[in-house]
Amino acid sequence: MCKTQIFPQKWGKVVKSGKLLLLLRCNRSTLMMTQLHGEYECKMDAKGRLMIPSALKKQLPEAAKDSFFINRGFEKCCVLYPSNEWKLIAGEIDKLSDYIQKERTFKRYFLRGASKLEMDSASRVLIPKPLQEFADLKGELVLLAYGNKVEIWNKAEYDKMLGEEPSDFSALAEEVMSKRKKEDEDGK
Repeated sequence: MCKTQIFPQKWGKVVKSGKLLLLLRCNRSTLMMTQLHGEYECKMDAKGRLMIPSALKKQLPEAAKDSFFINRGFEKCCVLYPSNEWKLIAGEIDKLSDYIQKERTFKRYFLRGASKLEMDSASRVLIPKPLQEFADLKGELVLLAYGNKVEIWNKAEYDKMLGEEPSDFSALAEEVMSKRKKEDEDGK
């Protein structure tokens, strides 16, 4: 019988089989723990609470069923991470140097407003007021789940963003994805 234990902080995997012990190195994309997907329309109540849709809850790993971290997105949205994924991201952020100005600035802006959220018995999370204001979260919202995160958008902002689709999405996809494929092939 083979026992496996994953050590995400080292991006390695220890496999024990009989008396043989192996350390397998793998990168973040190989070790993707959470793979979320879907687009969900929902509403925020007057108290700033958001109900996590049941279809999205079913995708969450057991280790992160009830707790999340939220922070500001790169665009005018908030980003919700299952707690297991936030631990991995926080570990990468912790590796940045406080002695290098660009890294210090990135840490400040990325972590600004970051908060832990606990889901209540009604599957709701309370979005902190400063983050609600940053992303204009009120009324109708859209949750866009992909990879290890969920973007939370004001519905009007989301529709506006999607309305600005690149004139040649096919060319954009080719440029972005072929670059990624080449990097993977080169072992980067």
